Amino acid sequence: MKILPRVGPDQYYAFTSRLTARGLQRTTMLVIGAFTISLCLPAILAMFNPKSTYLPGGRVMLVVVALLCVGFALPWLRYQWPTRAQSTALIAGGAVALATGCVIATDPLAGLLIGVAFAFILGYAALFHSSRLLMFTLAVAGFTYLWLAIRVATVDIPTAFAVTTPIVFLNVVLVHGCRIVAEVGRSANTPTDVEPLTGLLTRESFYEVTANLMGARNRGDDRYLVLVVVGIDSYAAILSVQGDRGTNRARVTAGQALRETIRRDAVLGHIDDSEFLIADTFTAPDPTPLIARALGAVAAAPGGITASIGVVTTALRPLADRPPGDVLDEVISLATTAMHEARRAGGNQARYVTDVDLSSPQ
Repeated sequence: MKILPRVGPDQYYAFTSRLTARGLQRTTMLVIGAFTISLCLPAILAMFNPKSTYLPGGRVMLVVVALLCVGFALPWLRYQWPTRAQSTALIAGGAVALATGCVIATDPLAGLLIGVAFAFILGYAALFHSSRLLMFTLAVAGFTYLWLAIRVATVDIPTAFAVTTPIVFLNVVLVHGCRIVAEVGRSANTPTDVEPLTGLLTRESFYEVTANLMGARNRGDDRYLVLVVVGIDSYAAILSVQGDRGTNRARVTAGQALRETIRRDAVLGHIDDSEFLIADTFTAPDPTPLIARALGAVAAAPGGITASIGVVTTALRPLADRPPGDVLDEVISLATTAMHEARRAGGNQARYVTDVDLSSPQ
């Protein structure tokens, strides 16, 4: 049995997107933050026991470990999901801090008990990150368990085996299970280039997926490309009153509302602080039902935000000979202009550009 099933590049942002799609991102952040803070409790309690560590200056190290745990928890207690680089640093630093707290304990059995927390760190690394980070974390955990097991074995060999074996197997099973989940959940057709806060496609990924959508549709029956630009109203006012936390909340809320509104095959991207893109193909040139649902969904979402929308519809078949990137540049520009017109008219409404002819370069 392979302990580490083969997995390609890490799925950090891909899993972020899935969590956001199911409304679980904030809950996940709070759980991780609460768990990380809880790791400082053994170090804090041990500081009051002069016999808790056998190393000179060990109590000072316990203070450092406790402070590090609190510091590592803070990024998870914010509203914005940490970046991949931040997550990598938190996992690596957390593994080293946990190992330090375990190996300096006077009682190696207590160190092994605290070291069970490695299972959480390893599971997270296996699910979200690449094998390189996972191997580093496994090496730190393995060294910690080996060192503590040797110390227990100097007094009682059977106890060393009895205590260490189930802990090691727990970590192996958990890592293997998380890697299986990562591999099964991975799709070769799912882009990993997503915007980290909302979990939606970046501009580049949006272009790539929409180009594939256009190529698949323009050879069949008559279809119409519907390109929608959605802009959050009063974004500057939200920033001035509520700061980054308020704008982050508005972007996540709007993105979630749009995700729940569009059809499954539609493409949704977040291209700017306050702007989103939707691309879909219709059999008729009238997208008003979609736009009405989008306006209503954003307005009904928590936070009291509204949106201005610009819409462009154009027949797909005449565009078969034009580069998809050029077509998208043009329709996005038209839709953005229409969105700004809707915003100047008071917001919470849409403007349409219909029957536009893009069959030849402008």
